[in-house]
Amino acid sequence: MDQGESPTNIARILGVARPSLYRWRQAARSGPNGLAAKPHAGPTPQLSDVQLEHLEDLLLDGATAHGWCNELWTAKRVTELIRRHFHLHFHPEHVRKILKRRLH
Repeated sequence: MDQGESPTNIARILGVARPSLYRWRQAARSGPNGLAAKPHAGPTPQLSDVQLEHLEDLLLDGATAHGWCNELWTAKRVTELIRRHFHLHFHPEHVRKILKRRLH
């Protein structure tokens, strides 16, 4: 736009609305980080760090301590343990991710 190109043409080429161009130009002029990506922390985990520590302790007690017939921990069993102790409902695949990413 600063070189004389029509805002309408630029917006059409980029597939955006004209007001976005003006907003971007203003951001670019605001400083060196004006158009920098802004990090997003993501959603707040449903299981807090304290609850996660408690879950780890529960798992260390062993599966038989929680009523299962053997010591095998499965995602389905951990899902049930979380439901019983924290009243949170997760899909077993999500529990698998929690265990892999947050308990290591």
